[in-house]
Amino acid sequence: MVITSVNPATEEAIATFELHTAEQVEQKLTAAVTAQRAWRRTPVEERTALLTRIAEVLREGAEEYAQIITREMGKPITEARAEIEKCAVTLDYYAEQAPKFLADERIASNASESGVVFDPLGVVLAIMPWNYPFWQFFRFAAPALAAGNAPFLKHANNVPEAALAVEEIVRKAGAPEGLCTTVLIESHRVAGLIEDDRIAAVTLTGSTQVGRIVASQAGKALKKQVLELGGSDPFIVLAGADIAEAARVAVKARFTNVGQSCVNAKRFIVEESVADEFVAAFVEHASALKVGDPREGDTHIGPLARGDLRDELHDQVLRTLADGRAVLKLGGAPLEGPGYFYPPTIIDHVEPGDTAFEEETFGPVAAIIRARDVEHAVELANDTEFGLGASLWTQDLELARTLTRRIDAGAVFVNGMVVSDARLPFGGIKASGYGRELGDYGLREFVNIKTVWIGPATNAAPVAAEKIGE
Repeated sequence: MVITSVNPATEEAIATFELHTAEQVEQKLTAAVTAQRAWRRTPVEERTALLTRIAEVLREGAEEYAQIITREMGKPITEARAEIEKCAVTLDYYAEQAPKFLADERIASNASESGVVFDPLGVVLAIMPWNYPFWQFFRFAAPALAAGNAPFLKHANNVPEAALAVEEIVRKAGAPEGLCTTVLIESHRVAGLIEDDRIAAVTLTGSTQVGRIVASQAGKALKKQVLELGGSDPFIVLAGADIAEAARVAVKARFTNVGQSCVNAKRFIVEESVADEFVAAFVEHASALKVGDPREGDTHIGPLARGDLRDELHDQVLRTLADGRAVLKLGGAPLEGPGYFYPPTIIDHVEPGDTAFEEETFGPVAAIIRARDVEHAVELANDTEFGLGASLWTQDLELARTLTRRIDAGAVFVNGMVVSDARLPFGGIKASGYGRELGDYGLREFVNIKTVWIGPATNAAPVAAEKIGE
């Protein structure tokens, strides 16, 4: 069997790729286990040196890799180039910081010596999406490799060229044979990998629906998992905020990557007293975005990654407009001609219960929700099954500090758009998943946090735990 890579800007086939057979997958998994057993014994300084070399390979081939991204999933070329550089920056970060994050910790107890060490878990299955085909992999792989694990990648089947490219990049950087592996398989074969005893843990970035399936399978097998799932992030604009700046950033927050990011702002919750001003500025900025060939440097909005995604998005727009008193301010219909293009779309007066409020819109569609006051804005922000990121705009920083603790999200950005940063943990709550990527928290998701106790015992610690045997 084969899978075909399709250019979403032209709807033309790029290439076909043979799916790996069961025998090939078995060989690759066996090689990964062997490579990881040696890799875990490799000094951390040598492991992080590999990260530096991977970053160098990425930068040397940046234009080639950016073209792969744009060709396979339609991201504007300027954003594709930025994606490659972000991967390299993150690899550099872990090359520098991982030895500190993995250093043994001494903790005083009733032992002569005690503390914590961080051992790798083993081969980690990475189930990755198409929207950031290089970044989603390397933000996991950088800390995983530094910790001594072996990434085993099952990528989205509409980006097979990217999937094979990341494996080749790691190999080209000098990784041991089998340490980083890509398998091209149908989605229904993933369950068998999760069940395999040689897979130690699972990480998934994808939809909430798929996350529930993977969580069930991994839970049944008692495998550690990190899930970064869907989002319907609020972008909250309070009275007194810098409305001009909020509207300018709102366009980038909603329409970056053609709106195809879990952490894009999707619900724009604006206090009624400044809503008209914000909407006017937002529409003006969004109207200036160029829709077109993603290979051109001045294009802001390329095609959606697949035709079915565009059809689903348009259906959500139509249902939102039919649900209540929502008003279309911009866009609202697919563009004619080849390619899966959908223009920047803004819908005002969206309310709870409307489709664009309740569902994640994975594309260039923004919903404006008007709030009576601050309390109502927070209530609306939290009125969702999701909890990935949130952006809050106000010049009252004391109020902002208070509200950040009340907003249900894995990250709250004040007077800025939500982005992932290698230095900070990234992940969600509720239906947006659990676990964290990036930062020291992300590195420690796929390690055994092992207590080491060396006797003889001293009289330094209480004996309550000893008496109850725990």
